[in-house]
Amino acid sequence: MDPVTLIGFVISLVAFLVFMVLEGASPGSLIFLPAIILVIVATFGAALASQTTADMKKIPTWFKMAVLPAKVPAATEQIQTLVTLAEKARKEGLLALEAEVKKIESPFLKRGLQMSIDGTDPEDLRTILEGEIAAKKAEDKVAAKFFTAMGGYAPTIGILGCIVGLMNVMGSLSNPEALGPMVSAAFIATLWGVMAANFWFLPMGAKITRVSELQAAQMELLVEGIAEIQAGTSPRTVRAKLTSLVPPSEQQRDAA
Repeated sequence: MDPVTLIGFVISLVAFLVFMVLEGASPGSLIFLPAIILVIVATFGAALASQTTADMKKIPTWFKMAVLPAKVPAATEQIQTLVTLAEKARKEGLLALEAEVKKIESPFLKRGLQMSIDGTDPEDLRTILEGEIAAKKAEDKVAAKFFTAMGGYAPTIGILGCIVGLMNVMGSLSNPEALGPMVSAAFIATLWGVMAANFWFLPMGAKITRVSELQAAQMELLVEGIAEIQAGTSPRTVRAKLTSLVPPSEQQRDAA
């Protein structure tokens, strides 16, 4: 699990539990299985109903995107790779990059360089690669919207659980001693709905959006690098142009 994601989850939950203790409530009251089942399972089902069959097969991957560490290489590493390739292409020509392409791990960079070596028109090459970036952004947006939808459904489903609990309370008015615990149990579902939405589902959607933005920025950097290599730009100029696309804070971090 991504350490940052885990730390965020833990901080939110611990802060809430401390609040409960300071207010005199028992954290153990949260362990109410009917409410947990309703909120988690029904929320997932409601969000699932808004997807297609093809989308449903991607849900395990979406959960991995939301909780696993983001695969975003350092910009300086990408730039150094592109500069090295530019040096070789400048000295020996584009065809000399054939052997280098096989060593590259990034499928996106590998495809772009191979098309460049094959003599693809520069404008067509840029259009193709930018189309891949747009397609990735669109796919990631669907994943983020799934968790955002869960964050929207969870509180309302929690309210439904509260209503059902209050219906049971109304049916037990003849037993005043049981009303307190029953009312408390009724509101636990609402609590779980709001907590699940704001502690987990909405942050998971935001995490996917952020990772998608970072990965798209890296791909855009590669597009510029491939275009410069294809144009025969000097390695020094390639480094300068690509470095100018990297946020200053990231340049300083990678240089440290």
